[in-house]
Formats: sequence, C-alpha cells, structure tokens
Amino acid sequence: MNLDRVDQIAKAVLYEGYMLYPYRPSSVKNRQRFNFGVLYPRLYSEAQGGTDPWSLRTECLVHGTADTVLEVRLRFLQLQLRYDQPTELSERPPVADGWQEVLERDVAVPACTVRSVLGLGGTQTFEYAGQTTIDMEPKSGEQIMRSRLEVRGEISIIAEELGEDVYKLRLEVRNTSLLDSCDVSREVALLNSLVSAHLVLGVEDGEFESLLEPSPELVEISNRCTNVGVYPVLVGEPGRRDTVLVSPIILYDYPQIAPESAGDLFDGTEIDEILSLRIMTLTDDEKREIRESDERARQILERTDNMPAEQFMKLHGAVRGLRPLKESTP
Repeated sequence: MNLDRVDQIAKAVLYEGYMLYPYRPSSVKNRQRFNFGVLYPRLYSEAQGGTDPWSLRTECLVHGTADTVLEVRLRFLQLQLRYDQPTELSERPPVADGWQEVLERDVAVPACTVRSVLGLGGTQTFEYAGQTTIDMEPKSGEQIMRSRLEVRGEISIIAEELGEDVYKLRLEVRNTSLLDSCDVSREVALLNSLVSAHLVLGVEDGEFESLLEPSPELVEISNRCTNVGVYPVLVGEPGRRDTVLVSPIILYDYPQIAPESAGDLFDGTEIDEILSLRIMTLTDDEKREIRESDERARQILERTDNMPAEQFMKLHGAVRGLRPLKESTP
C-alpha cells in the first residue's frame, strides 16, 4: 500500500471542518467542534438514540485468492484541551475554559491474508491513555497546559468468498471508550471520541473493485455491499486498484487535490482564492489571536501572508482540458 500517494487526500479528509474561516477560536462557528466521521463512546451514542454513531461499517469487493494480503489502517483525530493558564483539573477537564487541539492517531492492523479472516474474521483493539502536560511556549515563554482523556476502540475484519477469486471484505470500527455516565454534554463526549475516523485499505496480489463503477458482472453484488457512515473509493494513481480510502465524506474514485492549492484550509469545498483574500483582510488583533491560539491556523495565516504573487494568481482559475460541445438535435 503506497501511502505517499493517498496521504494528501487522507489528510484533507482528516481535517475537513477542523477549523473554519476566520480561523479564530472566538468566532461563533469555531466555538463548537464540527467534523465528519465522529465515532462517539457507545454509552453516549445509545443515550442519544443512536443519532450520534459509535461505530462505522464498510464492505468492499476484492479480486484475488485466499493468499491475497490485506493491509488496514485506521486514522482519526483525538481532541485535547489547551489552557493558556494552568488550572486545577477535576476528573474531567472543564471544556468551556479550553481550546480544543487535536492529535493525529494512526492504527495499523498487522498485514493478514484473505484466508486468515475467512468466515470467523479477526479483531484488533487499540488504546490511547489520558494525559495532562504543562509545556513552555517557546515564543511567549508562558506555560501552556494540555489535557486529554483516554480513547479506546477496536477494528474487526472478516472476508466472505462470493465466487471464483472474488471476496467481500467487511470491516467495522467501534469506539469502546468508557464513560462514567451517559449524562454528559456533546463537548465532553467528544474528548472520548474518534474524530474524522476513516480507513485506508490496501491489497497485495489482488485488486479492489470500484463500487461506483463496478464491472457489469458484479453490479448486483456490489449493490448489496453495506456501508454505514462511510464511502469507499479507489485512490492513488488513476487505473491502479490496490488502495481504497473509506471516507466519511462523499468522494469519487481517484480524488485529487488541485495542484494550485498551496495547503489545507479545512473548509468544505474550499475556494482557495476567496479564502486567501478574506484572510488578508483580517485585522492585526484577529491575526494575533490566530497566532496565539492554534498552530494549524497559524500556519494558514503565515502561508497566506507569505504567498508569492505568482502563486496567488494561479488560484484565479485553471483550464484542465477542452472538449467539443455536443450539437443539440432538433
């Protein structure tokens, strides 16, 4: 599985909605965390009647043999609270007093063959312990406290033989983090959640089938694949079928980042030129808040402030190709 080719797309999915323009924590739209693909603790999910999911499920088709090798990686963000002044913490940190930063998590399932997960399947658990740290900010010299809670979960995979050299893979990711009570706010439950959860699947000596444009003989079978909360698409170099991104947002096969885009802006269906122009209009006080509150927002600001004129002009538009219009029939 060539992660280099899919990493840019996966990162865009990971940070979709992380922070929205004007990229200030005090902005109303950034006071409540908004992300796709959130898997909440089961206790909280059930208390909400299942409207906030605690698991995801994906099914896809693989051409290969029982010896085809499967690779599975789960990626998600874990929230942690940042306090500009160290504070006394109870068992659960005071959410209202802190800004939510994130940590990238990457869980790799040991490579296995189709044969090893036929019928019974297998399950891998993972856990990230809670922790509180106090660090010195290098620029300001001030103490910054960061606190996160425990996050745990499990990944299961099972294969089913459908015909000669065709298998269906079913994967589930479940958040098994513990809560003391179901009577907690969404903001608190998010501290025990898998945020922007998605999977990257790979095969050796095999190929994935496109669920968007399946082969004619597999249309009926592909239509019976069940995907809950996710959308599996082929990724990487167009034409290759060895990697699938199981995304919490709708994508097409072989999605690409526009080469003119200088970096992530986290806003859905980003329009880089408009967002860059808006960033340039922020006041000095607004820019100061961005620099002092969130590292990724600071990178957006610095990238925009230092953007060369020729790079900015590239954002105005690009022609990918031309094709003749079909003549209308009378």
